[in-house]
Amino acid sequence: MKNFEMTSSMLTMTGVFYPKGYAFIMFPNATDARHVAQEITSQQDDDKQVLFLSSHTILQDVGKVKGESDIALPSLGTEGVTADRYVDLAREGHCALMVKVDTDQETERVMQVARHASFSYGQRYRLFVIEDLE
Repeated sequence: MKNFEMTSSMLTMTGVFYPKGYAFIMFPNATDARHVAQEITSQQDDDKQVLFLSSHTILQDVGKVKGESDIALPSLGTEGVTADRYVDLAREGHCALMVKVDTDQETERVMQVARHASFSYGQRYRLFVIEDLE
């Protein structure tokens, strides 16, 4: 597992967070997130595919929230609403994992592990669709 680092490939042309090819899964605490990351990486050969985001990172990098600002960001479409949800949970102390997933089967394996830790919110970013993960 690595700490998250924003890249231009994780943004739309307008700068909205849209990490195509990843599942973004939020957890109420870092302990659960790290446990899930460890279990996922034990099933894979390459732990570079799992990224950890602290609540601070979600607020600052994903939600572009500065300080304690409560100003809502302008958002267009589903990706903006989704980022707002991330911000709301991060303000409550939730953190996240981003896991590279290429297939429905990979996504289901990741979610089987995440369900054991009672994840709080999950999305999968596809080419033109954000899919709710349950």
